[in-house]
Amino acid sequence: MLSLIKRFFWHLFGKRSWREKNSVIYFTVTSDGTTGEEWIKRLEKGGYNVGFYAKQLLNSKDFRPTKGVVTKVAVLKGMLFTDSDRTTKNIRSEANKRKLTTPNAEVACLIREMFTDKEIKVMGLVWIVVMHEPIKDSDGDLNLLLVHRDDDGRWLSTCYGSPDCQWNQVSGFAGVVS
Repeated sequence: MLSLIKRFFWHLFGKRSWREKNSVIYFTVTSDGTTGEEWIKRLEKGGYNVGFYAKQLLNSKDFRPTKGVVTKVAVLKGMLFTDSDRTTKNIRSEANKRKLTTPNAEVACLIREMFTDKEIKVMGLVWIVVMHEPIKDSDGDLNLLLVHRDDDGRWLSTCYGSPDCQWNQVSGFAGVVS
């Protein structure tokens, strides 16, 4: 409910629920105990698209919801890395240098619900990849949940989480401020 109120005021007054400093975006989310299955229903009911593999990850035994956990999120913008250095391995290394820790996968759902596509665009991003521990899909591939804006709607999707995966400059990478 709080995220709906924040979005309402942002649309009315342009007030942000996030701040940016040195190409890092900061905001806070709070978990509410929603299970993966409940997230699928909640997001779809709210008009969001939940990808096929995202549904698999949300229904995985490795998706572990929490309740009442306040997470301070830092999103490293892709522009912090050169094209050749923008790999999962290097992004995780940079997050470690900045003392960012690994988020719970549910942070992806909380981010998707918190921000409109317009807000994500204002951030200068198309994707926000949550750098949680990768979760295997039905094909055995390790995936990460991501939020993205698209002409065909607001999405919660997945992408490969392998160390050598190359990312686009308009991606953001979410970690936890310790």
